[in-house]
Order: sequence, then C-alpha cells, then structure tokens
Amino acid sequence: MPVLPVIPEYITVHLGPVGSDAPNVTVTFADYIKNVASSEIYPTWPESAIRANIYAQTSFALNRIFTDYYRSRGYDYDITNSIGIDQSFVNGRDIFENISQIVDEIFNDYVVMGDSIEPYFTAYCDGREIQCEGLEQWGTVTLAEQGYTPYDILRYYYGDNINIVTNAPVGDRLSTWDGRTLGFGSLGNAVQQVQIRLNRISKNFPSIPKIYPVNGIFDEGTQDAVREFQRVFNLNVDGLVGKDTWYAIQRTYNAVKRLNDLSSEGLAREEVEGIFNSFLREGDTGSEVFELQYLLSLIGEYNNEIPRISIDGIFGAGTKDAVIAFQRAYGLDETGEVNIATWDRLYREYVGILESLPEGYFSSNTIPYPGTVLRLGSQGEGVRALQEYLNYIGNTYTQIPKLDVDGVFGVGTEAAVLAYKNIFGLGEQPIVSASTWDSITSTYRDLFDGYTASGNQYPGYDLE
Repeated sequence: MPVLPVIPEYITVHLGPVGSDAPNVTVTFADYIKNVASSEIYPTWPESAIRANIYAQTSFALNRIFTDYYRSRGYDYDITNSIGIDQSFVNGRDIFENISQIVDEIFNDYVVMGDSIEPYFTAYCDGREIQCEGLEQWGTVTLAEQGYTPYDILRYYYGDNINIVTNAPVGDRLSTWDGRTLGFGSLGNAVQQVQIRLNRISKNFPSIPKIYPVNGIFDEGTQDAVREFQRVFNLNVDGLVGKDTWYAIQRTYNAVKRLNDLSSEGLAREEVEGIFNSFLREGDTGSEVFELQYLLSLIGEYNNEIPRISIDGIFGAGTKDAVIAFQRAYGLDETGEVNIATWDRLYREYVGILESLPEGYFSSNTIPYPGTVLRLGSQGEGVRALQEYLNYIGNTYTQIPKLDVDGVFGVGTEAAVLAYKNIFGLGEQPIVSASTWDSITSTYRDLFDGYTASGNQYPGYDLE
C-alpha cells in the first residue's frame, strides 16, 4: 500500500456510467483537473472561488485513487465522468487559460481533515440545481466576492479542522496490491497493512479475530483472521491474501472507515507507515542489518553455499557476498541487495529450519532467535524462553523484575525487557529483535556457565 499520498502522473477516466462498456481515456493528472475545472466552473469567477473549487476537485480525484475506490471493485480505471457520482470530464474539450495556469500552480495541493493523511472526500455540488452537505460551487462565488480566501471558503463548507497539503510529490500511480500472494510465513509492510485493516474491520464484524501483535509477520493468528474474513464475505477460504482477498479487504476497510464520505473516520499516519525497512544494501547499518546477518548465519549452518559472516550490524562486503549466495541458492535475483522478496524467503527458510529440528537439538542452553520480533502481545515458546532467561539474569541484575513464565509477552515482560535494555544500553524500545535476543542469550549463557564476557563483547559491565 502507498505510505503517503503521491500525486499520480496519470489518471484513467471511464467515459460513462460505472460498469458500462464506454471507453477509458488516460491523461496526465494536471490535464484531468484542468478539464474538470473547465467543465464545471466559469473562468470569469473570482480567483478565490476558482482556487477553492480546484482544491476540492483535486482532493476528490485523489481520494478515489488513494483508496482504490474503483480498482478494488475490479474496474480498470480510477474515476468515471458520471456527474453526481464523480466529476464532469469532457474528453477533448478546450481548456480556459486562467484555469490552466492556476492548476499548473496547485495541482499537487490537496485537502486533508485534521491530522488524517488521506486526501479528504471533498464532496460538492453546483449549489443551484442541487444542494448538498459539501461545497456548493455557486456559493463559493458569493463568498469570494465577500473577501473570503480559498482556504476560508473551504473551511466554510468543510469545517475549521481542514488543512491543505502543499507540494505533494508526483510519481507513478501505485496500486495498493503489490502483486504478491501473501500467506503463512510472509512478512513485510503489506502483511502489516492486512493486519491493521482486518483489526479495524473486526470492530464491525466481531467474528473476525483480532491480530496481535501487528508486526508484519503472517502467523497463525493472521491466517485465522484472513480465513474468517473470507468466510464472512463469501470468498474462497484458503487463508491466502491474493488479489481478490486484498481488494475485498481494502474495499471493506474503506467502507467501515467511511474514507469515501464527508464523515470519514480518517487515516492516521501510523496506519499507513510501514515498520519494515524493506530494502537494505551495502553501507547500511543498524538493527535490521543485524537481523539480516542473524538469519543468514543460521541458514548458513545448514547450507554450505552461504559463507560465514560477522553479526555486527554493518552491511559490508562479506554480508553482500552472503546475500548474493543466498539469492543464488534460492533462485532470487542476485543483486546483493535485500528487497522484500529476499526478506520473505530468508524468513521462510529460517523458520523452516527451526521447525524441522528435533526438540533438544541445540547443545547450547539457549535457543536461537525465534525469527520474529517479540513485543507486547506476542505469545509462544520464544516468549517463554525469553522470560526464563530474564528471570535467571535477574538473579544477578536485580533491577529486572521477576516474571511468570507463561509464554505471553505482557506488561510485566515489557518492563523486564526495558530494564535489561537500560542496563546494557540497548535503547528504549520495549521489543526484542535479533540483536536484543542475541544480547540476552549471551548474557544468560555467561551467567549460567560462570564465565565473564570477553573484553569486546559488552564493554562497560562486569558480571557479579
């Protein structure tokens, strides 16, 4: 799904009613707005009225595109030219010069409501033959003649809480569906979007189970929610999110959030921003590189084609070579860069190895990273092991509170994780990624075996 709205270079208009066999025409977005404005308003109107109408026309069209209003219904266009449903568009008409100049200036500005990020559904009517709850076009003339600015006019009709986003980036129109079929073991921001949307849909359809945590990992809980959604909406119940299920989720989410309505619930930034950095390359550093190296290292223990690498959070030449080797071994493009397809296969192979090994296989007294970030709401054997490790470490580092070992990452486990991370300078996020897991298990082994850490392992602390 798009993270934030982008002004598309092109828009496809259906030249007839919804579902008719009328042709489509594809034009630049700016030319579309010029056509609509020239078809619906008069060039002799006060400039403030013209600008207010263009803001509304632009936002309306962007709302249709951003929410995949028609494409999620199986149509191959973004908007129709049916007046009363969409906006007037007369293919091939002449454009008024002053309207063309104004559109060139503000076609990448649009209206939002409050802190919501989606283009607001700026419904409007002519205000003479038809009255409506939104903007009345002839009324904008009266307000402009009274000295109202374009923003004042918009506030008059849509309320004081509106804002105008200016100079939005222009780019390719991106479908919300990226072409992948998501299923058990998939990961990434697309999975996160499915989880967010199904959780909101479940408020209106409570038979759909809540997914927690929302972590971008397609686990059993996500699969159960997808299956129930498919059952409720008469889709093929296979637990996979392909094109049909993706767009059904999008369509239903738009409806329950009223994103195509004046009374929109709105989209918060955190509902669309991804938690995954889905692209890593040589020179990158940080926890996600550490995660990559951790997965590659365990897979390399069982696949000799993948060279051994240091787990240091630095994407150097060695890590790049290991990525290329992994991509070659599993039939991926050998770029040496980690995109979502590589992440997806890495996670599947890592979890597959863990699940294939017999109980007690590891001679160490700790188990490997479970393959998914642990956070509030996580459950399972990985959480149970984490709680055992933290309890044992807490015998020495008494700042760490004692936990019930129940396999549920609740507020107590969160507090213990934060206490551990504070002691060892690992940041303030109450989550356990691969780097934190490695630190906790290393400290546990040091204490359990009665050893002290090597001089370069955790500088600055002494084991008691």
